[in-house]
Amino acid sequence: MNKEVSKGLLEINAVFLRPEEPFTWASGIKSPIYCDNRLILTAPKVRDLVENAIAETVKKEYPDCQALFGTSTAGIAHAAIAASILNMPMGYVRSGAKDHGRQNQIEGRLEKGQKVVVVEDLISTGGSVIEVVDVLRDAGADVLGIVSIFTYGMKKGLDRLKEANVKNISLTDFDTTIEVAAENGYIRPDDKAKLIKFRNNPSDESWIGE
Repeated sequence: MNKEVSKGLLEINAVFLRPEEPFTWASGIKSPIYCDNRLILTAPKVRDLVENAIAETVKKEYPDCQALFGTSTAGIAHAAIAASILNMPMGYVRSGAKDHGRQNQIEGRLEKGQKVVVVEDLISTGGSVIEVVDVLRDAGADVLGIVSIFTYGMKKGLDRLKEANVKNISLTDFDTTIEVAAENGYIRPDDKAKLIKFRNNPSDESWIGE
């Protein structure tokens, strides 16, 4: 499954690797990878692959799950489609409480003690998805874990997930994707070492030009 998802993401440029001409993140860090999983929604074949993989992962890894909750905004559509496949309730968590109406931060019905799984499209440092987990826990949910489409596998993100005591299962990851990219000619085989060097320490730009 991991390789199939990686191949699909590469085919639709949801994951785009450009080690010779790095992208610049908002933080100013130079990155050889650009990831936009929102493109999955406009590619029916890959969308079906991803959403069915999310549903199967929930059934396998979290068999007691009673509801899916998407992260705002990118996780919402994926949670909704997977919940439909599973015939399961779905909601989502806003990045902040509304300033009007009922001032909800959690949208959709959540019962105290309900066993839920968070659906996230992308995990890098893990900060935003852990905030969602905390909001749900504070509201009384029993958060079984996370299903993410893609994770970088950065140490900071892995450490944060461990500290928050939350399990994450990703459909695919950075290492798998660069292997598939090299096998299918998206990058040169000798680019793999540069990309791993970036993954291990994004603030170290010594990989550029190597």
